[in-house]
Amino acid sequence: MSSVAPISQQIWDMKYRHKSADASAKEKSIEDTWSRVAKALAEPEKNKAKWEKRFYDLLKDYKFLPAGRILSGAGTKRKVTLFNCFVMGNIPDDMSSIFDNLKEAALTMQQGGGIGYNFSTLRPKGAPVHGMGSDASGPLSFMDVWDSMCRTIMSAGSRRGAMMATMRCDHPDILDFIKAKQDPGRLRMFNLSVLVTDAFMNAVKQDEAWELSFEGTHYRTLQARELWDEIMRATYAFAEPGVIFIDRINNRNNLHYCETITSTNPCGEQPLPPYGACLLGSVNLTKMINDPFEKTAEIDVTQLDQVVRDAIRLMDNVVDVSGYPLSEQAHEAKAKRRIGLGITGLADALIMCGIKYGSDEAVKQTRDWMSQIRRSAYLASADIAAEKGSFPLYEEEPYLNGQTIQELDKDVRSAIKKNGIRNALVTSVAPTGTISLLADNISSGLEPVFSFSYTRNVLMPDGSRKAEEVTDYALRLYRRLKGNDAPLPDYFVDAQTLTPPEHVRMQAAVQEYIDSSISKTINCPEDISFENFKNIYMQAYDTGCKGCTTYRPNDVTGAVLEVKPEKSNDPQESLPLNEPFSKPEDSFEAGGIVYMTKPLDRPGTLPGQTYKLRWPESNHAIYITLNDIIQDGRRRPFEIFINSKNVEHFAWTVALTRMISAVFRRGGDVSFVVEELKAVFDPRGGAWVKGKYVPSLLAAIGGMIETHMIQIGFLPTPEITGDDVEEVSVAASSNERGPLHSLLRQCPQCGEAGLIKSEGCDTCTSCGYSKCS
Repeated sequence: MSSVAPISQQIWDMKYRHKSADASAKEKSIEDTWSRVAKALAEPEKNKAKWEKRFYDLLKDYKFLPAGRILSGAGTKRKVTLFNCFVMGNIPDDMSSIFDNLKEAALTMQQGGGIGYNFSTLRPKGAPVHGMGSDASGPLSFMDVWDSMCRTIMSAGSRRGAMMATMRCDHPDILDFIKAKQDPGRLRMFNLSVLVTDAFMNAVKQDEAWELSFEGTHYRTLQARELWDEIMRATYAFAEPGVIFIDRINNRNNLHYCETITSTNPCGEQPLPPYGACLLGSVNLTKMINDPFEKTAEIDVTQLDQVVRDAIRLMDNVVDVSGYPLSEQAHEAKAKRRIGLGITGLADALIMCGIKYGSDEAVKQTRDWMSQIRRSAYLASADIAAEKGSFPLYEEEPYLNGQTIQELDKDVRSAIKKNGIRNALVTSVAPTGTISLLADNISSGLEPVFSFSYTRNVLMPDGSRKAEEVTDYALRLYRRLKGNDAPLPDYFVDAQTLTPPEHVRMQAAVQEYIDSSISKTINCPEDISFENFKNIYMQAYDTGCKGCTTYRPNDVTGAVLEVKPEKSNDPQESLPLNEPFSKPEDSFEAGGIVYMTKPLDRPGTLPGQTYKLRWPESNHAIYITLNDIIQDGRRRPFEIFINSKNVEHFAWTVALTRMISAVFRRGGDVSFVVEELKAVFDPRGGAWVKGKYVPSLLAAIGGMIETHMIQIGFLPTPEITGDDVEEVSVAASSNERGPLHSLLRQCPQCGEAGLIKSEGCDTCTSCGYSKCS
């Protein structure tokens, strides 16, 4: 790892390096990790030695990046699943089945899998419950139960995947669903997406009436545009719900003849049937470019073809090697052998070829590359089928007549007709935030480069801090080849300089060659008008996308840093969807953050919760009570009380109670209290609590406060926990192309303003923290 950026070494050590239960390392280098994974995934092969070497060469130098669960879990003999996410079974509309599904969700999440659920099958609020003489409480009330279950598993120390909840656009409770997360602290363990049909989109365009019904019973009629505007207003101001074009997904599904899809995994790149699982990996396009930054720069088609073919075989073997939380998930995976091979480093690869992301040339080049990847992937799967057999539910006629298969090259279709095909679906573009950092900080997935350069301050063993510059892979390569003083060409563009239409065009270009779906975030300026914002979603639908996710920074979705972008005098730089750019003045515009300079007033009554903390070295439990207030529609901690019967604790618990409460009452961002407490080490030693080492009693109290902040929605849910060995910060200064601004938020792990929204995931540019939402 000596040739890559220090952050890559740290990401490997923190997330993917195989370690013993006592945290001692079993692997000396990333090469050891590749050897472990290659050996484990060659196990299903007859010639294990041959394929172990092939798989090692595939992983070597980051040419292919398996999803994180494969890197961290394969070959470790741990009882873990190598699949990232699952869609759970359909929920029958009866109490017994509902709670059976809740149990299945808990078992899946206990092993770390993210889950998706369709709640459209539950009768609406107020519908009669026959035989009980009562009315239904509606699907949202049961979503609250799922949310509570997820928080319980999380507080018990389990690593938690995200949850996705979907609801059809014609369900009678759809308006409540759209607004559900606007209630402070509600459904914070969920991402929400509306299943939008073609009929609904046509009704929106024609300004027609739209009926809300359930199982043939009509409940309400409203204008389709009214409902569409409600969806758009919510995501404009609150970043949710997302939109999934569900008819397009089902119509273009290779398995249209044997399954119906009603939900996706939490990031949206894998629409899945009941009990479906997503298995992911990405080709690193930056490693495929010959003669970078020269006029002769181009992709090495031969190398790309070989990497894709070997990656398909490796991923197919994961289906047989992985564990599964539920037998239904194992059956579903093995019956269809669905995999999702994608890309990462697209933006850097375009830069290396002298092409500006979002331009006409970039769209053309991306299509050429994706066409080659699709071709190689399907041919590889057909070749494996000739050797090992097709997936069990393969039926030649309906499969070959599918919309997506009909668009393949004639010789590819002929190969499938001759050999069958091993994997029902083969391509998907997933979030790659952390593994892209691992691979020497390449651009993530199909996203543009977020920032070409930023600074992180690393805490050294002697207590001093060392400023460390982190730069994008393409920028470092350019400097190495062209010199430090060479001016950057205009094709070095980042996320802040691109317009929403350029984002959508690139998403649509990639989607054209992907049989599943893709994860992409369309970054919007804070002051984009509501009408222009709505047009992004319509453009996504009209250009063939299967869903749309946007991120507009505001006081709800994220704070703006001190350095704000300068308004350009060139209208073309800020023309969303070819309409005149203007600052909106409608009632859905979110205001700025108010920084408090005087204590908040205390209401007469406050909601709160008491936590019991047992510390092994103490004779008595400690009780921690946290009370909250509602401020600007957000629930936030207001005061704390720490009590213990141990008289030795009296003085410091009173002092801590008063100091933390004083900080809480000043308002602003008080999450730093958590990190300060969790960083306290007791020189006499800490203790093991629920299988995790906690360095001090104060750190345990900090963990309790953090848990409470997450449960009320004040903090996002961290994907990984534990004590960090370094402190990191992002400089709010200019990089080589422009200011790092507006999309950075505070990271819940390192506490620094380094959190960006990319591919539907929160990724910290400082410490590598990643949480897919």
